[in-house]
Amino acid sequence: MSNLKMKEAALVYLDRSGGLQKFINDCKYYNDSKQSYAVYRFNILINPSDIVELDAELGNHILHHPVKAAEVFQSVCFIAVKTLSLIGQLQTETQINIVLKLTHLPALPSYSLNFCEFPLDYTSQRFYMMQGIVIAMTTVTKYTQGARFLCSDDACPLSEGFQYIRVHAPGATESATVRNDFLCNLCSSSLQEDRKFRVLGDKQIVEIITAKALHAFQGHSNNQPFRFQSFTIFLRDELVNKMSIGNEYKIIGIPTCVKSLQTSVCIEANSITFCNPKVPSGISDNFRCLLSLISSSCWKFTAILANVFASHIVPPGTYNFLKLCLLMSLVQTSDSNKELEDCLDILIITSDTLLVDRLLNYSINLVPRGIRHPVSTEIFPTLFRNNYGTGAVSIQAGSALLAKGGICFIGDLSSYKKDKLEQLQSVMESRSITVYIPGKKFGDDSNQQTTFPIQCSFWSFVDMDSSSRKNMQKTNTLIGQMDCSLIPANLVEVFGLLINCNESSPCHQFLPTVHHTLKKAIDPEGLLYLASKQFTTEDFEKLLAFAKNLNVEFSLEAERMVHGYYLASRRIRTDSICGSKLSASALKYL
Repeated sequence: MSNLKMKEAALVYLDRSGGLQKFINDCKYYNDSKQSYAVYRFNILINPSDIVELDAELGNHILHHPVKAAEVFQSVCFIAVKTLSLIGQLQTETQINIVLKLTHLPALPSYSLNFCEFPLDYTSQRFYMMQGIVIAMTTVTKYTQGARFLCSDDACPLSEGFQYIRVHAPGATESATVRNDFLCNLCSSSLQEDRKFRVLGDKQIVEIITAKALHAFQGHSNNQPFRFQSFTIFLRDELVNKMSIGNEYKIIGIPTCVKSLQTSVCIEANSITFCNPKVPSGISDNFRCLLSLISSSCWKFTAILANVFASHIVPPGTYNFLKLCLLMSLVQTSDSNKELEDCLDILIITSDTLLVDRLLNYSINLVPRGIRHPVSTEIFPTLFRNNYGTGAVSIQAGSALLAKGGICFIGDLSSYKKDKLEQLQSVMESRSITVYIPGKKFGDDSNQQTTFPIQCSFWSFVDMDSSSRKNMQKTNTLIGQMDCSLIPANLVEVFGLLINCNESSPCHQFLPTVHHTLKKAIDPEGLLYLASKQFTTEDFEKLLAFAKNLNVEFSLEAERMVHGYYLASRRIRTDSICGSKLSASALKYL
């Protein structure tokens, strides 16, 4: 297909899609402006399905040779400007900078870039679609969007005018657009930049990982080693600040090889879409059958769930209260972009930390964003200097932001230092954290700060038999009370649920647990109970995914019950003589 026919097809597409009218409106803005421009930037929205249907060769050109396709549209737009007299100051075609913005890519494997598969195609300079979770992002900095150069020889005819215009190309570094070793094509003299015509744009660098990489943070122990790495995404101009740490996005972009301190593959983003997970249409047949059998009671289904839950870890009938609370917290998680308001934080007081740890670790794997906090990393965001020489500071997501909409299991509270516990208490009270960026340290003129909402539930436990605890004199506690002197009282109060799982509590049945542990040691893969065969882990995953997306309303009876319990709890809390220490957060959850 000739270049002329492609230009004709591009013009027809612009006319039919409404892009031509938008282009005319954008030209009017430039023409009415009193400012002089060397580069005129235009975004053109491209629907690949429509353009392939109109002209297959032009569509193929856009998908596989986007830089050359942009030149076709650049020529069409320049002719339109001159024909319709849209911009009086425009002199040359090189002054028009066309950015093709794709709405989507064909749903074919060849257009999908999988971070877990190698080698990656970063030399073809074409569009791919990728999907990932944001784990780090930089502050916004400036980059050179376009620049005007003039020949340094005054006698040369190219020492004036707009013949030498350089614009940013996908994957290009700053030195590719602006440097001092360009030569004149006519007289070979050096080119000098006319700085007053330099056009600056906004730039932000984001790191993402594939959702599969979250398995590394979920405590999987299937003895199958796997490798993952983050990928760098360059956001420019209108895409800046369109991504948030912890969210998952679908990104259309062009892979490129960027050379900075080290050579790395990066993605020049073209368009970004928030990733909405699929909501299951129902629950498994086993649970549906159980629900129909006990539909006459509003309590039995929940009680049976708690009884048989995690039968791979603990025998049915043990830890029922703890398992019920875990299920309540899991069903409060969210996969959507809406703000998570109903977090349910759980603190467990126990002397059997091994079994509780296994139970919590099993539970966080039932939701997409269940994160087990690695001891070697930070719970909350930290700062570091990015590796691409932009001078921007990068904010690295901690476990809490990575668990957005899910569960952050932080392990044994007694293993953290005082400053970390104080920070955890402050964050849980405000449900946000502010990161301070000192300008002096990172080469900026002024200090900055960024606030992130913390939208996850925290799970933790306290080991009552820890080494530090054994050396302390035990205080006498009344039957039914818990000794929480190992951690600060203010920190205990910010947890919505405080659960007692020591030897004297009803939920800790010693002999069934011992039998279960011995049988598991003999046959680790065996299903010891009928409940394990009837209600599998996949059944619980499907149930939780379905239940947390339901719009639940209180019945009148339930509302009266909770309201009565709430009023009684407030009276108990205010009774100075025989009142119990009911935390304010517990009242809030009620």
